[in-house]
Amino acid sequence: MSLYASLFSGVSGLSAYSSALGMISDNIVNVNTIGYKETRASFTTLVTESRSTTSYSPGGVQSLPQNLISRQGLLQSSASATDLSIDGAGFFVVSSTPTVGQNNDSISFTRAGSFTPDDEGFLKNTAGLYLLGFPIDSTGSLNPDRPVSSLEPINVSGLTGTAEATTNVTLRANLQNTQPVNPAEATYTGGPGFSMADGSITPDFKRQIQVFDSQGTSHTVTIAALKSSTPNEWHVELFIDPASDITPIAPLHSGQIAVGTLAFDQDSHLDLTNTSPALTSPVPINWAPGGGSASQAAPSTITFDFGDDGEGNGFTQYDSISTLISSSVDGAVFGNVTGVSIDEEGIVTALFDNGLTRKVYQLPVAVFQNPDGLTRRQGNSYTVSDQSGTFALQVGGTGGAGFVAPSTLEASTVDLSNEFTQLITTQRAFSASTKIITTADEMLSELNNIKR
Repeated sequence: MSLYASLFSGVSGLSAYSSALGMISDNIVNVNTIGYKETRASFTTLVTESRSTTSYSPGGVQSLPQNLISRQGLLQSSASATDLSIDGAGFFVVSSTPTVGQNNDSISFTRAGSFTPDDEGFLKNTAGLYLLGFPIDSTGSLNPDRPVSSLEPINVSGLTGTAEATTNVTLRANLQNTQPVNPAEATYTGGPGFSMADGSITPDFKRQIQVFDSQGTSHTVTIAALKSSTPNEWHVELFIDPASDITPIAPLHSGQIAVGTLAFDQDSHLDLTNTSPALTSPVPINWAPGGGSASQAAPSTITFDFGDDGEGNGFTQYDSISTLISSSVDGAVFGNVTGVSIDEEGIVTALFDNGLTRKVYQLPVAVFQNPDGLTRRQGNSYTVSDQSGTFALQVGGTGGAGFVAPSTLEASTVDLSNEFTQLITTQRAFSASTKIITTADEMLSELNNIKR
């Protein structure tokens, strides 16, 4: 009977608009929730009879949630280096626990990137979800396959300090060409008893610079030069002071690491053709255990740059006082972590107080064929569903994934003015549905009164 069907149709309206009210309410209260995606109510008809052309039986209405997860929210600037958003498609990979389960059952996905370190140093967002990334080893290498099983929670306080061994030394100096030849030069050989390193020969020029081994320990390298009786040539020794810091490579001695001659052309510029290769080639150094301990730094190889051939940008031989004009040394002493930075490809870089930086993690960006089909979870996160399809982990800016935007947060996609408008229309529709029920009830009452 159509009266009863009308009654049930009104009831379906109450149910549908009550559900729609719940969606609108969630949208309104989450207007300031970082990374929140609006849910919209979609209405569809319920048909109980579609074959008859002479009668009509009302069915009603049904409300279905439409998740607008793929919509991009406004990116707002933030002062925190660990506040992140994604400019484009994709999601951060997070876990509800600091350990990733064997079946990846703790993994979910989110756009809420307000990450801060907890008391153990793990980066967590406001929902308590741990940010996951692929670890990068000390050589800067990353597993090219990027398996999900290798994801780790990012811990900024668990990073250890680092040092960097010296590999390059650039020198600028002038050796005075009118320097008289030392009579001791006639006996100079660079060997024991006839060298500048052991003190038996006094150099005409001597300067010291600091270099670093792989453990961050500072060492003193002495650059000593003695004018040769051969025109436009100088004997040069590079040695470590004190000599006990290294184990010399035979036939070197007394801390020597390189011995040879520097040659100059008639314009007082460096002549690399006639300069000893021992000075211009990479110099191997075997560091000895220091301070009476068993600790020993790894062997180093340092290249000393005396300048370009025929140019005045390094060592020169002008009639001016012998002096070291400048020196540039890479490497650094041991330093502790002072913070992290994250670039648009999701590379997490540790910053150290000695000026060094080191890549430690890469944040993957998860992309889906149908992100609107993801299943909503607690904490503004999502999990895989049949409608969403499987995920692919991409580097930011590749494979359809958006770039990671550091020091920004994605605002909610809720339009408050639209929600209030929908709230009014939903309220009116709910009231109209109640009128259907009361009208159908009155008509049924009249029908019951016919018997009287």
